[in-house]
Amino acid sequence: MIEVALQYPMFGPEIQCPHCRQTIPALTLTDTYLCPRHGAFEADPKTGELVHLQSGRHWRRWENEWYRQHTHPDGIRFEIHEALDRLYTQGYRATRVIVAQRYRDLISAYLERSTPWRGQSESPRPRLYGLPVDFSPDPQEDPCWEVINFDLEKEPGVPIRYPYFRLFE
Repeated sequence: MIEVALQYPMFGPEIQCPHCRQTIPALTLTDTYLCPRHGAFEADPKTGELVHLQSGRHWRRWENEWYRQHTHPDGIRFEIHEALDRLYTQGYRATRVIVAQRYRDLISAYLERSTPWRGQSESPRPRLYGLPVDFSPDPQEDPCWEVINFDLEKEPGVPIRYPYFRLFE
């Protein structure tokens, strides 16, 4: 008798679509999930990733959430920008961005840097959208950073002079 679990891709008989979050079924005896809105996603058992076949975008899962794996700096920057907007609509402001170590080279050219004042021994932390940026610990120390892209530290309140708000004034 064939094991029922072997009939489905590695993530089981159904998953949430990484784009629209609706439940989508697996196609039996394949490595594919099919979203009626976004098309086919293929599970890659070698990498543990879900690949959107039309766009080639890669996703990985951590604690039942899908995280897009970025290959271009605009992708990660756009995702951070969207998260800042969501915080704002929820009545919070971000105080710091922690970016996964694996994106350090990808986004370093886009970070705002200022030169230290005379007499200061070290330069201030780089910034993104006006917020201080730190990079995550090594994924060996904290495995979630192998999958998640960034984290925002937040506090209640309205954002104070984030540069991206000036775009619309």
